[in-house]
Amino acid sequence: MSEGVPTPQAPAVIDAPEQVTAAVRVEGFPAAQLPQLFDAVFTRLFPALGQAGVQPVGPALALYTRVPGETVDLEVGIPVDRVLEGTADLGALQLETGEEFALVAQSSSLPGGRIATAAHLGGYDGLGEAWQTFMGALAAQGTPPGTPFWEVYTTEPSPDMDPAALRTDLFTALQG
Repeated sequence: MSEGVPTPQAPAVIDAPEQVTAAVRVEGFPAAQLPQLFDAVFTRLFPALGQAGVQPVGPALALYTRVPGETVDLEVGIPVDRVLEGTADLGALQLETGEEFALVAQSSSLPGGRIATAAHLGGYDGLGEAWQTFMGALAAQGTPPGTPFWEVYTTEPSPDMDPAALRTDLFTALQG
């Protein structure tokens, strides 16, 4: 990890401004199917934003509104240069289980204020452990995490890259 970059074992607390996003919100989504959701949203969202004249201003993200279990409630999106007016219908995602989720992009935001952050270097399969370490470190230093919490996919994945080279930044709003 680069010098000065907070890690899950040693997170940093920052004051961050609110960030406008364009995102698809889903509730009760099967956690095991998240890669399908991310693929569907990101392949459809960028063309829709272009048609709306809205420009991405940072890497893709996922914002969770509750602790994931078998299902998750989250927003999948990207920070943008302006509020997305209205909504953008990205169609539906049909899962192998027969469940169908409407993918509708709308304006949202990442919260500002006191935020804890850390960077995870490695594959997405290590994110669960990174989150546990991050949240545990915050609790141990007397900085109770709150909701929402989110991941920013700082390194854009590609099919031929080494997963160890992926960087995902973790963020959580703090209580109080």
